[in-house]
Amino acid sequence: MKTPNQYLASLPTTIFTIMSQLAVKHGAINLGQGFPDTEGPQDIIQVAADALRDGRNQYAPLTGLPELREAVAASNQRFYGLEVDPATEVVVTSGATEALAACLMAVVEPGDEVVVIEPLYDTYLPALKLLGAVPRCVRLAPPHWSVPEAELRAAFGPKTKAIMLNSPMNPSGKVFVREELELIADLVREHDVYAICDEVYEHLTFHVKHIPLMTLPGMRERCMRIGSAGKSFSLTGWKVGYVTAPAALASVVAKAHQVLVFATAPNLQRAVAYGLNKDDSYYEGLSAQMETQRDLLRDGLHRLGFDTLPADGSYFIVADISRHAAGRGDVEFARWLVEHAGVATIPVSAFYDPQGDAAPQNLIRFAFCKKPEILREALKRLEKALS
Repeated sequence: MKTPNQYLASLPTTIFTIMSQLAVKHGAINLGQGFPDTEGPQDIIQVAADALRDGRNQYAPLTGLPELREAVAASNQRFYGLEVDPATEVVVTSGATEALAACLMAVVEPGDEVVVIEPLYDTYLPALKLLGAVPRCVRLAPPHWSVPEAELRAAFGPKTKAIMLNSPMNPSGKVFVREELELIADLVREHDVYAICDEVYEHLTFHVKHIPLMTLPGMRERCMRIGSAGKSFSLTGWKVGYVTAPAALASVVAKAHQVLVFATAPNLQRAVAYGLNKDDSYYEGLSAQMETQRDLLRDGLHRLGFDTLPADGSYFIVADISRHAAGRGDVEFARWLVEHAGVATIPVSAFYDPQGDAAPQNLIRFAFCKKPEILREALKRLEKALS
C-alpha cells in the first residue's frame, strides 16, 4: 500500500496531547490547555440557542452572515478606527485556526518564504510546510521578549512572501508596542510582502494597548487581521473566527475558506454578532477578570521561587524553572510537576522549530484562564511538591 502524507504521518504526538493525557492519568489540575473553565456570557449563549429554532439552519453564505460581517466591521471601527466594508472585506471562518490556514493559502505558494516569530503558536509551522512554504524563524529574546532588529531584517529577502505576526502573543503574553510594529511595517513595505496578523487575544490585554498592524501607514492593503469569538467571549468550543482584509485579498481568502470548510454554523454566527455589539463594559470586565487571575497566579509563583516573564496579554504566563529544575529540562520538569505536584503545564520548547537551534530549556507556560479557586489549589499543590 502506498504511504499517506509523509510529513503528517511523521508528526509526533504533540506535547499538548501528552500533557493533557498525563493530567487525566494523575488527576492533575490542567493549567496547560488554554481555555477558560467557565462558560461564556449567558446572554450570548441564549441567542445561539434561540437561533437554532428560527428556521435558518441551512448553509450560511460563504463569507458569513451579513449581520456578523457588519458586526465585525463595526468592531474594527469602534476599537481601532478602521473603515471596513462588511460586504467585501470580512470573511467568517470556522475558528481562527481555519482563518490562519485560509490566509496562508491565499498568498503563499510552494517555495515562498514566510517570516515567523518564535516562540510561536504550534500550528504555524505545520501549515506552512504543508503548503510548501519555507519558514524563516526569528527569536524574541527573553526575559522581555524583545525584538532583535538585525535578525528580523536578515530574515526578509527576495523570496519573502509574508510575515506572521501574533500579538497579543501565545505563549509569551507579549503585546507588540508601536515601535516594534513600525519596524515590521517598514520591512513589509520595503520587501513588498503581506502580513497575516493573528490577533485572537485583542481584547485580553492588561494596561497596555493592542495596536493592529493594519492601522499603521501603508498596512491597510497588505494585512489580513484575524479575530476569534472563542477568545473574546470565552467560548472556545464554538470555533468562530473572522478575517478582515482588503477586498482583493478577502476574495482569495474566501476561496480558500470555500475549499476548507465553506460555511460556519449560522446560529453561532448570529450569537457572535450579538456579542460583538456588547458595550465597552463587557470587554473591560473580561480584561480585568483575566488580569486578576494572572496576578493571582503570578504572585503565587513568585512566592514559590519562580521568576515569571512579563505577560501583558493572552491567557498565559511563562515561568523560569531554574531554581527548581535540579538539572532537568523543561519537558522533564513539566512531566515531574504533573506526576508529583498534580499540576499540568506546557514546556515552552514546544513553541520552537524542532529543526532550528536548540530551544530554551528553562521555561514553562501556565494558563491562568481558570477559576481563582482552581489557581489557588494549583499553587497549594506546587508548594507541597516543591517544599
